[in-house]
This record gives sequence, structure tokens and C-alpha cells, in this order.
Amino acid sequence: MTARTLPIALDEQTITDAVAMYTHLHAHPELSAQEHETAAYIERALDDLRIEHFRCGGTGVVGLLRNGDGPVIGFRADTDGLPIAEQTGLPYASTATGTLPDGEVAPVMHGCGHDTHITAALTAARMLSTHREVWHGTVVLIFQPGEETAYGAKAMVADGLWDRAPRPDVVFAQHVMPAPGGSVIVRPGPMATLADSWRITVHGRQAHGSEPERSIDPIVLGAAMVLRLQTIVSRELSPRTPAVVTVGTFHAGLKENIIPDRAQFTVNVRTPDEDSRSRVLAAIRRIIAGEAAASGAPEPVVEELNSFPRLVNDDALTERLTTVFAGVFGADHVDARALGMGSEDAGWLWDAIGVPGVFWGFGAFDPALFDDGAAPAGNHSPQFAPDARMAVTTGTTAALAAILEVAGTGAAR
Repeated sequence: MTARTLPIALDEQTITDAVAMYTHLHAHPELSAQEHETAAYIERALDDLRIEHFRCGGTGVVGLLRNGDGPVIGFRADTDGLPIAEQTGLPYASTATGTLPDGEVAPVMHGCGHDTHITAALTAARMLSTHREVWHGTVVLIFQPGEETAYGAKAMVADGLWDRAPRPDVVFAQHVMPAPGGSVIVRPGPMATLADSWRITVHGRQAHGSEPERSIDPIVLGAAMVLRLQTIVSRELSPRTPAVVTVGTFHAGLKENIIPDRAQFTVNVRTPDEDSRSRVLAAIRRIIAGEAAASGAPEPVVEELNSFPRLVNDDALTERLTTVFAGVFGADHVDARALGMGSEDAGWLWDAIGVPGVFWGFGAFDPALFDDGAAPAGNHSPQFAPDARMAVTTGTTAALAAILEVAGTGAAR
């Protein structure tokens, strides 16, 4: 992978420094909305580059890289980690812990690669600061917290992001993927799915395990709900409609000989459009209410935990970036596909102000890993381990390519 078509090329010292930044961030992840040390680290890096900045949306940081008159570009890098016990065996593997909303202490890992996003954004900012002669305008660097919980983009907008920062002409965001280093995944139109997460509390009647007739067993009831929920996609949607209904947690009881009075589980839903979203969510409510009624139990309590918005790439701007990425990485290293059933909240940043936006994925793994048709562990896996050098070089180069397409002194605007 080279950057010969760009007026800025990554030198070895910059790559070395970026790898060191990445390994530090990887070893020190923080959970969503708890990115306090991460935010402070970003602020110190921006101070070193003499880039003005301010806090936004709690643990979010916004940097304003100004270079005279010209286009304004928003560039988003998310910053939060996940409650995962890392199993990569890397020398810089995380041993960090964090506190979940329910008070439970959990291991924390950058299992989705947001450490690469921070590193790429800061390294691109360093290169743009050093080479001001090749671009003009303003880059709004958005270091966004809480992407994993669909909290951060909305929180930053609500906290006045676009009142406090210059209004952008375009907004960009990127995400590391289990793909070969030096490759980019981008397409016009929908790039990710809508997503919703609910917590469902099932109420029953507690009794001794030897007297089930005195109980309304919420575990049996909850289990029936979980199984019935799996029929929504297979029996209520067209086979041509991609959707996912996942029960990710199930908690009930304290002792094996006590039938408890409640059970609780969480559901994660992925749908391609608003119509499918409405149909699936309505079906979930119908099923849990119907199963509870069939068992003589009270109607369950449904709490909405988070909801991810649409993520739609602007057609014309995506075509421009696709051409640029093909020139930088090679046409055979640009993949025009959606990101499966994954979801993202970056779309809120440009939808909130009605400007074009583009979101793309980039690879960060040794291409040899894909030779036999296999693939490395993907995002949210405890074995997710991007190649550090490929991650920072591909992510930084893609960021620079996109920014310079709009703000470069030789770009067609």
C-alpha cells in the first residue's frame, strides 16, 4: 500500500509514533461515556499540535484545525471500548476493567478497533498541521464517545457541536474492519443497518423449587419468549429482508431450589429500513405480551436501551471518494459493499444539519491471512487483533485522501 498519489506521504518516524500511540490506546480502553483518560490523552495530543479544542457531549473532544479560508470538513473518530476480556495474547493487550451501568465490574477491550480510529485521526491531523501548503480550510476533528451505545453522536449534537464548531460542508467517518491492510470498503447509499436494543423484565411468582404449582415461573416463561422471538425473522419477514433478532443476555434467580419472581433479558435488533424496524419491534412486543398472558403473568416491562439511526452515504461524494481511494490503494482494493448487519451512529452527525456524509471501512490485517479463504477474528471478538502498522497506515492514508479531496489545493471542488 502506498500513498504516491497524495501530496502527503507517511514517513517512517510518523508511522513509528503512530504505532506507539495505537498500542498505548489499545492497552488503555474505557467503556462508553467513561472515556475520561482517553479524552485527556487526545487533548494532550491536540495541545502538542497546537490545535484548539473543546469538550462536547461529556467525554467527547472536538479539535479545530484551521488553515485559512476554504471548505470545512468534519471528521469523526469514535473512542469507546467494549466489555470484553481480551484474548489476543498481544504484548500490549488490555487488562483494564470498567464499571457497567448496573454496577458490575467488567474487563474492557478495544474489541471494535476504535483505538485505530483515534490514532488515524490524530496522525492525519499531525500530517495536515505539518503540510499546510497542500490544503486550506478547516478540519473539525470529532473524537466521539459512546458509539457502542448509540449515545455519543446524539450527545455531541445536543451539546451544541454544530453551534460551537464551524458548520461543515461534508462529514466523514471510518471504521476498521477484518479486511486486508491497504483496502477500503465504501459504497453510495445505505451503508449499515438500523439497530435497537431493549431490556425486558418478566414478572412471575416466587415459590419453592419443590412446589412449582405455586409459582409463575419467569424462567420458563422467558425461555418461551426467547424461542418464539426467533420466529420473527424466519416467519414474519420476507426471506429477501435481512434482519437479526439476538438475545444477548438472560439473568434470573439466585439459587437452584427457588423459582424466582422475575427474569430479565436483553434483545438486539438489526433491520434495513424503518418499515422493517416497525414490524419487528411490534412483533417483539406482541410476542412477549402474548406469552405472559398465556402463563397468567403480568405484562412484562420493556425498556429501550438504545437506538441506532440510519447511515446513508451521499451518492456524489461517495463516487468522488471511491475514485480517490482507487488511485491511492488500487482499484482492486476498493470494495463496494455494505457493512453487513452492523450499525453506526455517525449518520446523526450529518443528518442533524443536512450536509453530505460518507462512512467507509478500512482493512488492517495481513493479506496472507485471507489466502485460504479464511478470515481473522472480527470486530467484537476477544481475539480481534489488527496489525498495528497496517491499521495506522491504512486508516491515516484513507483519512488524508478523503480530506484532501475536498480541501486540497489541487482538488476539484
